[in-house]
Amino acid sequence: MVEPMIKTMRFVIAGLMVVVLGTSLSFGEELTKDFSKIPETGVVTMVDLGAKKCIPCKMMAPIMVKLEKAYQGSAAIVFIDVWENNDQAKRFGINGIPTQIFFDKQGKEVFRHTGFFDEESIKKQLTQMGVQEPKEKQEG
Repeated sequence: MVEPMIKTMRFVIAGLMVVVLGTSLSFGEELTKDFSKIPETGVVTMVDLGAKKCIPCKMMAPIMVKLEKAYQGSAAIVFIDVWENNDQAKRFGINGIPTQIFFDKQGKEVFRHTGFFDEESIKKQLTQMGVQEPKEKQEG
C-alpha cells in the first residue's frame, strides 16, 4: 500500500517541479489536425484529452511522449489539447481534464478515465486490450 503512494508522490513532486521551474514540457505532436481519423481504425487507440497548461496534464506529458514512442506500430497514443481544439472536447464528451479514452481496433470505446493516469495503469489497460507491452529499450 505504501509503494503506490510513493509512486503517486513522485509524480506530484515531478509535476510541481515543472510548475516551479517553469519548464515547458513538449507533448508528442498531435497525431493529425484531421481529428476525424481518431480513433484509428485497425489499431487500439488511446486518446489523452487535456491541455498543455493544465498541471496534471503537464505531469502526464513525459509519460505520453514515452508511450507514444514505445507503442509506435502496435497502438496509437494520441494527445489532443482541448483548449486549442474545443470542438474535440464536445465530440468526446469531456467534463474534466485530463481524460483518457481507450478504443478497440474497431473504434469502440472500451475504457475511460478522468484525472492523472500513471504509466503502469495505462500499460495495464493496453495489455488488457490485447496490445503487447513493448520491451524496455536500453538508453545509452
